[in-house]
Amino acid sequence: MTDPKPPLTAELIWSAGLRFGGTSGPNAIVVDGDGAAGPSPMQLAAFALAGCMAADVVAILQKGRHPLTGLRVSLSGDRAPDPPRRFVRIAIHFHISGAVPPDAAERAIALSHETYCSVWHSMRQDITFLTSFDTRP
Repeated sequence: MTDPKPPLTAELIWSAGLRFGGTSGPNAIVVDGDGAAGPSPMQLAAFALAGCMAADVVAILQKGRHPLTGLRVSLSGDRAPDPPRRFVRIAIHFHISGAVPPDAAERAIALSHETYCSVWHSMRQDITFLTSFDTRP
């Protein structure tokens, strides 16, 4: 069994309006409920999910020694019309560059979604979740 990771900590300090200065470890960000001075909380959730899956996919493809030369991830999230305006549908498309076999790309995405992506597994599992990809040499 692996040693558990220490708790993740984050701190937000209100600055004005709906803006907050956020820190977590050595990293800092501005969070803006209006999405003007920095990403909104829901934009951050989208970034977190896309980033988590992207990191997994890169790690899995590299571990499999596939010739990955680039990765771009596009996310679209539909939200409930009424509060809480949570995600009800998320579609993620992976644009994979390099001579990566489609079956390897599909497997990496599935492993991230089903096993490794801690952000996805921290979200409600009743969200409609769609993935797709294209590969380019």
